[in-house]
Amino acid sequence: MLKEFKEFAMRGNVLDMAIGVIIGAAFGKIVTSLVNDIIMPPIGKLMGGMDFANLFVTLNGATYASLAEAQAAGAPTINYGVFISTVIDFIIIAFVIFMIVKQVNRLKKQPQPAPTEAPTTMECPFCVTTISVRAVKCPNCSSDLSAK
Repeated sequence: MLKEFKEFAMRGNVLDMAIGVIIGAAFGKIVTSLVNDIIMPPIGKLMGGMDFANLFVTLNGATYASLAEAQAAGAPTINYGVFISTVIDFIIIAFVIFMIVKQVNRLKKQPQPAPTEAPTTMECPFCVTTISVRAVKCPNCSSDLSAK
C-alpha cells in the first residue's frame, strides 16, 4: 500500500497540482496584502477616512468602537467591510487567472489545417468538359492541351 501511495504521489499531475496549490496560496496572500494595505486605505481616505476593516453591524444592539472590541466582547456581528475587501481580493485573483489562462490558450499550438489534395480533374479550355489533369489531348474535342 505504501508503494502504491508513493507511485500516486509522484505522478506528474499530482506534483503539478500540489505546486499550483502552494503558489496559489502564496499569491492569495500577496493579493490580500495588496487589497488591505495598498488599495483599501486610499479608497477609505477618499470616502472620508473610512476604515473598511471596521465596517460592521452588531446584532445585539450594543455599540462598539471597533470590530476587534466587538469580537472581544463576543458580540455577534455582520462584518461587511471585511466582506468588501474579500470581494475585491476575489476580483483581482479572478482577473489575474483569466489573463494567465488567456495567454496560455494563445500560446497553445494551433492545429494545422488538413492538407488539401491536388485536384485530379480540370476543365478543357476549348470545350469546357471535365477531363483528367494528366490528359495531353481532350478526349471530347481532340484539342491539344500540352501547349497550356
